[in-house]
Amino acid sequence: MKTLLKLQENTEIILPENGLKQKLQLAEKEQRPLKIKLGFDPTAPDLHLGHAVVLKKLKQFQEQGHHIIILVGSFTARIGDPTGKNKSRQPLSIEEVQHNAQTYINQLSKILDIEKTEIVFNSDWLDRLSFSDVIQLLSKVTVAQLMHRKDFNKRFTENTPIAMHELVYPILQGFDSVQLQCDIEMGGTDQLFNCTMGRQLQESHGLNPQIVMCMPLLQGLDGKEKMSKSLNNIIGLTDTPNDMFGKTLSMPDDLIPEFLQLVTDFSITEKEAILQQLQDGVNPMTIKKSIAKNIISQYHNAEAAISAELFFENQFQNKVFDEKSFSPIAITDLNLETETITILDLCKAIKSDLSNSAIRRLIESGAVQINNKKIIEPFKKITAINGVKLKIGKRDFFELK
Repeated sequence: MKTLLKLQENTEIILPENGLKQKLQLAEKEQRPLKIKLGFDPTAPDLHLGHAVVLKKLKQFQEQGHHIIILVGSFTARIGDPTGKNKSRQPLSIEEVQHNAQTYINQLSKILDIEKTEIVFNSDWLDRLSFSDVIQLLSKVTVAQLMHRKDFNKRFTENTPIAMHELVYPILQGFDSVQLQCDIEMGGTDQLFNCTMGRQLQESHGLNPQIVMCMPLLQGLDGKEKMSKSLNNIIGLTDTPNDMFGKTLSMPDDLIPEFLQLVTDFSITEKEAILQQLQDGVNPMTIKKSIAKNIISQYHNAEAAISAELFFENQFQNKVFDEKSFSPIAITDLNLETETITILDLCKAIKSDLSNSAIRRLIESGAVQINNKKIIEPFKKITAINGVKLKIGKRDFFELK
């Protein structure tokens, strides 16, 4: 029971509901490990914490002695899968697929024991299908079943084009499960339809159907969309410790519970204690720092986590001006009418992309420093001369030259 609860933790969907318990009992009865599949279409070369949510669940199964299969969509990535949006994804070339796939595999070792993980490529069997084989495979699925997929239904209703290859894609993914005879298929909640297609096709081929386990989709740092490289809202598994720390601290406060549950490896007791601290009014920044150090410890090491925290404090909190952090600004480029200028006008000349009101708010909130001194008076005058150093906001450092 303890193992079952651990494997179910944070899982959003298990289909059928009691399927995991039944599969674990079957494995025990047959004295064999379960075969658990996770598929990747290598559409981009970098993995991020959103991918890690599913990979860490696979790691739990691996630690229980079960057999993990990572399926690389070396065939399906070349045809372009439905994105879940109102258009299909662009297909990749063979060279792009090979490059991205190798990068994926290299990064998997940050979470999984690669020596105990089977890596397979679906081009090994899909490339061998004859046209007759494909037609027979398609005959096992109806158009009505495919229209149950939410994005297909929406696009059809709105008269938005749906290409035929998009309708075929879920069937090919399901056929992968037939070939591998999987017991479980893992994925995010956006993969529910495709994973259940695997159940259907396994049954139609006389196999014991896999169960489906879907993990939640981690929100990105913008707090609006799921974590995605295309939206530039990610923390990558190969990011530097300093970048991981800074990015984690930049997330909205309301993402703290989700990140705490899905991306940290704190114990359940530790997570509950941290959530209680948040409810008791502890500064959210303090909790974000704990989360950031935990993330860095997982994908780098504890020493790197400590160093990243010190770097952040020196750069942004302890007001230590690191010479390398300053961007030189030529005074002549600022087009100042006189050397004596208000703080507001000087900041506006440097940060022309910000409005006067935005700059004024930064100054009045204490987010602007001149020569390591906080300035809160927008109309205080300063002499813009060589060597003056400014900090504007959290991360922008400038020096007048």
